Amino acid sequence: MNSTLLTFVFNLTRIDIKSWFIPFDILMILFTALAVIFSIIFLLCILIDKRCHTIPMMLTANTCLAELIMSTDAFCIAIYTLHNDLNQIKYGDFFCIFRGYLTYVSCAMLNYSFLLQAFYRYVLVVHSTSLFLQSIQFQLFFICITWMISFVYPIGFLFNGNIIYNVDNQICQIPLQLSFSMVFLTLCLYMIPVSLIIFIYLKLVRYVKQMRHRITVVNTLSRARRQLRIVRRTIILVTILIAICFVYAIFIFISFFTDPPKYHFRIAYVIGNLSTLLLMIVLFRFTKPIIICIKEIINRRLTCIISNVTFN
Repeated sequence: MNSTLLTFVFNLTRIDIKSWFIPFDILMILFTALAVIFSIIFLLCILIDKRCHTIPMMLTANTCLAELIMSTDAFCIAIYTLHNDLNQIKYGDFFCIFRGYLTYVSCAMLNYSFLLQAFYRYVLVVHSTSLFLQSIQFQLFFICITWMISFVYPIGFLFNGNIIYNVDNQICQIPLQLSFSMVFLTLCLYMIPVSLIIFIYLKLVRYVKQMRHRITVVNTLSRARRQLRIVRRTIILVTILIAICFVYAIFIFISFFTDPPKYHFRIAYVIGNLSTLLLMIVLFRFTKPIIICIKEIINRRLTCIISNVTFN
């Protein structure tokens, strides 16, 4: 009798494991681990190098910190998924739900960090005489505001039971379907920050074009064009994030009309984790102070190694 009951319970907790589950889990762990390492390296460079102690680099550090939180959360999710897949069990605890909440928080922090960078460049060009808007206190205030928004907007999902454990995908998320929660999430997470970034970019392009037709100091116009190029780089970063997360958006769109594919979260997450890694690589390419800092550390290390070899 007891053995029959144990067998019944065991069958209830087992799941069907597809051949591609484990490779996908390992890829997610690899992508997120690399993104965590890159984020830590970038933050350390910004912290120890005095040349990086500027407002633009402070905003970049805010992006790296958001990336670190998001990648760490995704890494924990990947480890949890791999553990359940290897043991062929289905189990969702409170920390699973909290990790789902933290996913929405960190994604919003990352998107709004790009918005802050674009806004700061806009202020430098359009309100170049306003020292208050360009001050570190004002920028820190906006960073705090975006962090508060990021942590507050999904709290209702956490306590109202919107974030649930998905057995097939071994993850805790809001179900993809046409609902107020999903629409609200899409607006706060993607539509609002991305739309504002594009709006700022278009306003800045228009302003720079108008400067060409006015009698403008050459240095002022050159500085405006330089800031415009930096905002364009921010647009590229956001575009990469949106383009690679396009699969997730497609699944959301499908869910408004019919059921999405059974393993939609697994597919979307492995591609999304790849996007975070690519994002850090492109961010590194666009951030010269970090490149200089890392090159100096590498050269200093090589010099020490060569000196030791020569001495020995």
